[in-house]
Amino acid sequence: MPGTSRDLTRLRTAITAFFALDGFLFAGWVVRIPAIKHQTGASAGDLGLALLGVSAGAVLTMTLTGRLCRRYGSHQVTVVCAVLLSLSVALPPLTHSVLALGAVLLIFGAAYGGINVAFNSAAVDLVTALRRPIMPSFHAAFSLGGMVGAGLGGLVAGSLSPTLHLAGLAVIGLLVTAVAAPTLLRHEPPSTPTPAPSASSAPETSRRPRGRIRGLVIVFGLIAGCTAYGEGAMADWGALHLEQDLDASSGVAALGYTCFALAMTIGRLSGTALLERLGHGRTVVAGGATAAAGMLLGSLAPSLWAALLGFAVTGLGLANLFPVAVERAGTLAGPSGVATASTFGYGGMLLGPPAIGFMADWLSLPVALTSVAVLAAIATLIGVATRRAVPN
Repeated sequence: MPGTSRDLTRLRTAITAFFALDGFLFAGWVVRIPAIKHQTGASAGDLGLALLGVSAGAVLTMTLTGRLCRRYGSHQVTVVCAVLLSLSVALPPLTHSVLALGAVLLIFGAAYGGINVAFNSAAVDLVTALRRPIMPSFHAAFSLGGMVGAGLGGLVAGSLSPTLHLAGLAVIGLLVTAVAAPTLLRHEPPSTPTPAPSASSAPETSRRPRGRIRGLVIVFGLIAGCTAYGEGAMADWGALHLEQDLDASSGVAALGYTCFALAMTIGRLSGTALLERLGHGRTVVAGGATAAAGMLLGSLAPSLWAALLGFAVTGLGLANLFPVAVERAGTLAGPSGVATASTFGYGGMLLGPPAIGFMADWLSLPVALTSVAVLAAIATLIGVATRRAVPN
């Protein structure tokens, strides 16, 4: 069991590597979706059904992964899921029908959902041992990995086939896993001297009735869901809003999500300092309020540059809400809490894009995007109501 600061530092580095790898592999797959759509001859509707395989695999696996982490340990499950994720990312280009694509994406989604629960559980254990709010730094690594994966995919898309590109990603994934896995497998998750699940206030947590703990975990899951709703909406609809409603060129419109993602990464890199200064409750309140204000500007501003500023402010506001929600849920209920919050979060990300689309048909896209601000405001209110539920 790791006890020295050097052991904990090595664990932090290894867990960070898996977060970055997850973002890198997922982004690499996403940028090749158009090419694989053409390869399989899928219509837009058929592709949408196949892509549900990722979602279904992830959601179905998350709860099971929480149980596996309790039984076998989050470190072992992280390594197994990393191997499966690395291997499965190479499978989509090998398919030539929508049915086959959906089947392999179910496997990919299962690995993606599993590793998210496992390494978040490992990160919660490390945060507890270090007694420092470093959770945002792990999610910053995920964001940076995603940006690198998307950028690399854009660079090689014209010269490499999807088969070669994603096979290369699989090799990189296996190499990173081979380097980082020994550190995880050598050490059990760190623990504090007190046996209770919360390092910061063990007696208070242990005195809570199970029903209240379950309720708090669901509340933190709602915060994660509200945050992920905004991320999904921005990824799928932000550029279209700039191009369709503000007459931006396609190149400038693409800057919308770039501004959002870059601001979110910066927010997460500074998240530990923010949490140490404000605490978890105030960070959620401040972040939710900032995101709500930013999205109102981004969706309703008549100026392109004001909208881009709004997107960036939204990214800063949302940056630390998901990491805080997952950490708080894990502090209360261990891997099962992480699984619950992650499932809510992933559900929010799935719900966001289609919900925006339906509302855009009924009303307009700018009005539909204000739902991101509404949910950010709801996360703020939840943060106000629960800021003393789990001590900082």
